[in-house]
Amino acid sequence: MADIPPNQTIYVNNLPEKIKKHELKQLLYALFGQFGKIIDVVTMRTDRLRGQAWIVFADIAAATSALRGMQGFPFYEKPVRVSYARTTSNKVVMLKGGKAAKQLAKGKPPKAPAAAAAEGEGAAKKAKQPEAAAAGGKAAAAAGGVDVGRPNSKLFIENLPAATTAAMLEMLFQQFPGCKEVTVVPSKPGIAFVEFETEMQATVALTGLQGFKVTPQNAMKITYSK
Repeated sequence: MADIPPNQTIYVNNLPEKIKKHELKQLLYALFGQFGKIIDVVTMRTDRLRGQAWIVFADIAAATSALRGMQGFPFYEKPVRVSYARTTSNKVVMLKGGKAAKQLAKGKPPKAPAAAAAEGEGAAKKAKQPEAAAAGGKAAAAAGGVDVGRPNSKLFIENLPAATTAAMLEMLFQQFPGCKEVTVVPSKPGIAFVEFETEMQATVALTGLQGFKVTPQNAMKITYSK
């Protein structure tokens, strides 16, 4: 089978199937949003298509960066599999304009959207299971020049989106050994505390996730808790 050409929509599978749909979409926005502007995230309720999602980016460069950066990323202890989607999202068609967009605006979609493409992806998944990623890219970027304070086993996280939940942060920090507890402060949105078993484990997580972009506008600032 010929390789799927690069496009603005990526297909993500091997996702946990027991997470509620809206929570999964929030997590995917948080994880993949660091690579560029996301236009849409599509998840399906049907049993056959659970554990899968389609993420539509504003441009191919962002989709490619996400594919490379998140391939094999440990998501709830399962390595996610990422590939380009087989069909073009309707939202991408509208952005590009032209005859296809006009047909879509009239209620005559020229191509299946990501949601409809799920049928084809699901069938392809049954026919041939994609190979597990050999190595996972860590979705983190170091933010230099941050005064992180005196090392200890508890981290203080700032610059989080107001809607950040403990579950979202647990998914990020539990990829690092020794993560004991994640605490968000309802009365003070935008901050959280993450406790590790040892100072060294906390330091590894701080280094790995410093500057991680939960959204394009929210790069995490991590310091040791005082």
